[in-house]
Amino acid sequence: MKWMTRARPKTDRIACPWLIRRFIDPEAAIIYVPADEVIERGRREGARTFDAPGAEFTHRDNKCSFEVLIDEFGLARDNPALVRLAKIVHAADIAADSGADPLGAGLEAIGIGGLDVEADDQVLLERASFVYDALYAWCRREVASLPS
Repeated sequence: MKWMTRARPKTDRIACPWLIRRFIDPEAAIIYVPADEVIERGRREGARTFDAPGAEFTHRDNKCSFEVLIDEFGLARDNPALVRLAKIVHAADIAADSGADPLGAGLEAIGIGGLDVEADDQVLLERASFVYDALYAWCRREVASLPS
């Protein structure tokens, strides 16, 4: 399936493709396009759209697109590590909640810096996916160490 969003991804537009490929659609083709083309081009190409105004999956009820995808696909039920990761992504992506998680500022800095060191959005996605793999692994350790 094609999944389409705005070009020049940082936090949410890197986190969402990572989530999509890892938990929703392992064969997903992630397509980055200019912001004003997401909805029309997505409709024309039969793509699911995310993290853009009017997209199928975008910010709702003070949740970032990553959290919306987790809710829509029921991924939180048996995955407390994913819930923990969502808190970090939320703090990095929602300016009003930037202090909500101590790891959010670091993730935001990586997202912004990534735009400066990589001009190709697909290469940026591949390089940045490691960050989410590592954070998810850390979240799994963290939730496993919590008392039952």
